[in-house]
Amino acid sequence: MNTVGTPLLWGSFAVVVLIMLAIDLLLQGRRGAQTMTFRQAAVWSLVWVSVSLLFATAFYWYLQGTAGPEIAHTQTLAFLTGYVLEKALAVDNVFVWLMLFSYFSVPAALQRRVLIYGVLGAIVLRTIMIFAGSWLVSEFAWILYVFGVFLIFTGIKMGMPGKEGEEAVGDKPVVRWLRSHLRMTDNLEGEKFFVRRNGILFATPLFLVLIMVELSDVIFAVDSIPAIFAVTTDPFIVLTSNLFAILGLRAMYFLLANVAERFSMLKYGLAVVLVFIGVKMLIVDFYHIPVAVSLSTVGGILALTLLINTWVNRRNDRRLAGK
Repeated sequence: MNTVGTPLLWGSFAVVVLIMLAIDLLLQGRRGAQTMTFRQAAVWSLVWVSVSLLFATAFYWYLQGTAGPEIAHTQTLAFLTGYVLEKALAVDNVFVWLMLFSYFSVPAALQRRVLIYGVLGAIVLRTIMIFAGSWLVSEFAWILYVFGVFLIFTGIKMGMPGKEGEEAVGDKPVVRWLRSHLRMTDNLEGEKFFVRRNGILFATPLFLVLIMVELSDVIFAVDSIPAIFAVTTDPFIVLTSNLFAILGLRAMYFLLANVAERFSMLKYGLAVVLVFIGVKMLIVDFYHIPVAVSLSTVGGILALTLLINTWVNRRNDRRLAGK
């Protein structure tokens, strides 16, 4: 697998990730605060984005000195494009977490532990899947066409209006199967995943929520990892952009927790992005879309989506105010 990653770059990235995890998951978790306020979540989200941009700057500076300005420019743009793409797709993951906590009536004070394991699980799963995907792409180049078709299909499916009476979380086959095969308590037991009663081990509903959160990480990784392979197949760029995008997921969750309904149009923008990335994969042998164009297109689609969303929200607010 060809990569710009050197031992120094890999080591530096590992150190940054460990420091970020220590701050996000350990130090904040021991403050006694189980949740973040909207303002705290906004500040921490800004911190994670700033750290990612600082890494991109250091990455550019390093490549400029070792490989030349042209490679430094191309690879840094690939990192930024992958980061923006993965950050946008991660929002959908957060919405699923919100839905799960709401359905299982998990209070905000008990969500911290599930979110911590959710982020850690996402990091491990993404790392495994990225290296597996990089190996597949290096051995079977044609698999990029499969990824392209899959992304177009996923984008079209995502863009279709939801059906009324959509299946509830509790009616999903996997939830029914888990409930029938796990000895489970009826109510939450604080932050505990397991409790013993009369010497018998019981799982709590919070453990079921954790399983569903980890499964959602797998499902969204299946969408997002093929998408970034359309930008670059370099495992270092793919892994770093992915992990930087998901490290701030806990802050993003609390940032969006109370305003999720205000982003009703986002899924349509993400659908267009996925279709664009899929088409980019399928036409690569005929026309290579420059990385800078890809970054501009993805950013432009997301910006336009947010503008449309703002207009829709204002129209709905005026309609409600007039009643």
